Amino acid sequence: MAMSVVLTRLYLDTATLIWNGNAISGLKALSDFFESLPSSEFQINVVDCQPVHEQATQSQTTVLVVTCGTVKFDGNKQRYFNQNFLLTAQVMPNSTVWKIASDCFRFQDWSS
Repeated sequence: MAMSVVLTRLYLDTATLIWNGNAISGLKALSDFFESLPSSEFQINVVDCQPVHEQATQSQTTVLVVTCGTVKFDGNKQRYFNQNFLLTAQVMPNSTVWKIASDCFRFQDWSS
């Protein structure tokens, strides 16, 4: 199974990824984008999580996740990044599945 298929399973059908200011919406576009990325190594340095008030999410159970660290894409130098995403609970008859509703990734240094 392609890595892009595995990654898109984490997202809602209507999810949007903002990658360094560029919006990518929908599972097909996300899959194509992930497939276009070179192989990479991520180092996560910090993860913070907090619930989002139900008034802001129409009573949908949602958690804000904030991460930062470094990434090295194949053939490129290591770069700092931060990433924020909203996880939302999708209640199924026998379980709850958490999906990414919104994802924002940004490099924190200038590419040279």
